[in-house]
Amino acid sequence: MESKHLWQLISFYLSTTLALLRHLVLHILTLNQSPFIIKFMDLILSVYFRLCNLIPCAVDLDDQTTIHFWVTNHRRFDRPSLVMIHGYGGNPLWQFVYQAKCLSDGLKRIGVDRFSVYAISYGGFVAYRMAEIRPDAVEKVAIVSSGLSFTDEQRDQQLRTIGRHPSEILVPKKPDDLRLLVNLSTFKQSTLKWVPDFLLRQFITLMYDHCRKEKIELADYLVKKKADPNLHVLTQETLIIWGDQDKVFPLELAYNLQRHLGKNSRLEIIKNVGHAANLESPDELNKLIFSFVIGCS
Repeated sequence: MESKHLWQLISFYLSTTLALLRHLVLHILTLNQSPFIIKFMDLILSVYFRLCNLIPCAVDLDDQTTIHFWVTNHRRFDRPSLVMIHGYGGNPLWQFVYQAKCLSDGLKRIGVDRFSVYAISYGGFVAYRMAEIRPDAVEKVAIVSSGLSFTDEQRDQQLRTIGRHPSEILVPKKPDDLRLLVNLSTFKQSTLKWVPDFLLRQFITLMYDHCRKEKIELADYLVKKKADPNLHVLTQETLIIWGDQDKVFPLELAYNLQRHLGKNSRLEIIKNVGHAANLESPDELNKLIFSFVIGCS
């Protein structure tokens, strides 16, 4: 048994080292054509994920659709599965109904039949729809700062308050656009103002230039889409988490969602935190998510 664990440890570090070398070679070969510094930082994060016992996994659902996951290298069947869905991005064809189905199908392909889901911001729309269409698969739902309960009037008022079209913020072109996005997403003073413009340009190139047209179309769709007056009431136990200083989706939306879901929901408010609670208060957020999914108080 000890030799088996030793071999697993050795193979893990060997695979991590090989992945690191492969990425380094690729980045060096494309040094003149790509934002090297930001890609190197992205590489470091990928290595960190591997050190956390996570590996990348791609699932082809059809000849036009591929789902990318980071999955545990050694699954623990004695603990519940948790699916984490990130925020805004993607293709307008992938509106949350389609995304929810794709994620559900992708998870089934990799052998995850029952799971809880934790999602932030736009990801909350996807998670909510997954819970609605797959009540047999989704056990619990944790939603962080997601404007599911926006009325048309509230959305229009919020857009007037921000003063810019969402696509100009969600899909930044210039360093100052990215700084505005971060300032809107955080309550505490952002250190991004000290980051040189050339680094922010590299980040924009890496994160936003791919499928820029489609991302802008998705932002336009989200603005034009009418609020759903008949939003489904989930049957799953649901945890709602919100920063009390959220400038993207105001706190009143959290109370609206809790009232809509009723007795199966619980609202937790994190003090002095904005929209990006996962960045500003990761420890408190993780503690809430962990205790909710595991089932301890």
